[in-house]
Amino acid sequence: MNTNPKIRMTKQRQVILEELCKVTTHPTADEMYQMIRKRLPKISLGTVYRNLEILSELGMVLKLDVGGTQKRFDGHVENHYHVRCTECGCVGDLQMPTDQEIEQQAQSRTDFQIKRHSLEFIGVCPECRDAKKRKVA
Repeated sequence: MNTNPKIRMTKQRQVILEELCKVTTHPTADEMYQMIRKRLPKISLGTVYRNLEILSELGMVLKLDVGGTQKRFDGHVENHYHVRCTECGCVGDLQMPTDQEIEQQAQSRTDFQIKRHSLEFIGVCPECRDAKKRKVA
């Protein structure tokens, strides 16, 4: 799983990667810390933050800069789209093919070398939508 021979796959990194790949909730580093402490009770929050950054730089996890103040992380690194709730901030994967033509169009309009793109759809999740309906009723 380690794609960079210069970076050692420590036990902490392995557990972080395993736990992140188990979920589709796109957790924050704080949420990851709570998850990982169940397996590694002595791990520090700083270690989780540092290792998420390293795994992100290595391309082993995605760091999502979606609305809100905290970064979220995704263990599924293949190019895919996300949907974010404007009410509660939850982020989910959107199961639809990515548009490769948009990258070609962008490449033809810039001197940048386009490597990939990200797209975030914004809406209201079913739970928040249902909660609003209950308040009105």
